[in-house]
Amino acid sequence: MKRHLSRPALWLVLVSLGLLAPAHVAAQSSDNESLYRQLALFGDVLEQVRSKYVEAPSDEELIEAALSGMLSSLDPHSSYLPPKGFEDMQVQTRGAFGGLGIEVTMENGLVKVIAPIDDTPAQRAGILPNDLVSHLDGEPILGLTLSEAVDLMRGEKGTDITLRVLRENEDEPLEITITRDIIRIRAVRTRVEGENENIAYIRLTTFNAQTTKNLKIAFQQLPAQIGKNKLAGYIIDLRNNPGGLLNEAISVTDTMLNQGEIVSTRGRTNEDSSRFSARRGDMTGGMPIVVMINGGSASASEIVAGALQDNHRAVIIGTQSFGKGSVQTILPLSNNGALRMTTARYFTPSGRSIQALGISPDIISEQKLPDNLKKLDGRSEADLRGRLDGENIDGESNDDGAEEKKKTSVAYIPPEPADDVQLQDAINLLIKLQKESLAESASAS
Repeated sequence: MKRHLSRPALWLVLVSLGLLAPAHVAAQSSDNESLYRQLALFGDVLEQVRSKYVEAPSDEELIEAALSGMLSSLDPHSSYLPPKGFEDMQVQTRGAFGGLGIEVTMENGLVKVIAPIDDTPAQRAGILPNDLVSHLDGEPILGLTLSEAVDLMRGEKGTDITLRVLRENEDEPLEITITRDIIRIRAVRTRVEGENENIAYIRLTTFNAQTTKNLKIAFQQLPAQIGKNKLAGYIIDLRNNPGGLLNEAISVTDTMLNQGEIVSTRGRTNEDSSRFSARRGDMTGGMPIVVMINGGSASASEIVAGALQDNHRAVIIGTQSFGKGSVQTILPLSNNGALRMTTARYFTPSGRSIQALGISPDIISEQKLPDNLKKLDGRSEADLRGRLDGENIDGESNDDGAEEKKKTSVAYIPPEPADDVQLQDAINLLIKLQKESLAESASAS
């Protein structure tokens, strides 16, 4: 039996979705009239699908698909989160979730790896940034939403899943089997580095609800572990950190500044525009800081690096960062789902936009790549289809076209610190800064 949606019922559906406004609003401008014509077209298509498609479709799935398509057409970072997807995102933000341990997005219908998370099954299995996953256990991903693909990758601890991975410069797809585990993200990892064991190394793997709290603990414990008289400075490792919560990026930066702007955001409305400044209280005690970034450093990582760079508080070393300079706001919906929508661009203290450009390090340090990665090109925000253009706070493009852009470096970190060229360069730089500081103190006295 065919099901038909009456015009009054269709009107009620659209109003409940917030797609229609009172009739007098439509008369206010030609833009609104055009909107209603398009909504009428949507209603006609919805009626045709519901009544004539070969199999009776689910109304809920039809509307969710429409919402997903609408949000994903805006830019690569906007999306509709159904109730299950919103719940998963909240769990992940708190720092513990089940799965493989990869940050992913969608590109051309396939799952694209932004970065594997440190010390997870995905990293141990050899998953790399920019890998494209085409099949899960032999079933194609094409046609699935990102939320559906992520759901398939999750499962009980100890169960296996086989990913078919398309990797640039590999002649054939790779079949990689990964054993699922409970992923507990350690947002902050620390150790002592340097020949004299006098350098505090802090790696930030993500910006979740635990990051600032654990960073403050590290700033308290590391100097005591090293000994205050020997501490040469801090290395903050933001490489392959895909970002996370904006407020955590702000509070992380605030721990290393006594004053100065951290970041500003600008959207279409005043409520989407804001400015954040540091409060007094540099937890490093003014010690030298070296920040490491690479092509896997994105979003919140770039906010921290840009703020410390513009405030002349740290030396940035590594390679060009990813270039994600937009802010996504989570807007809960009445169905317990949410919109993850780009609502603003953010700017470093000097008014720079890093959107589709990235943070340029003060000192370039290229990683030595293993043979199987030497022919690969890294990818950045600028390579994403539908990405926003970069505009500085004055409205001018952040791409002056003065020189041809370099290819993005592959975001690779060697497993052994001794083989990590960027880390060794950062250590040597801190030792040099310490010697210069001691020499200045001696001459002043």
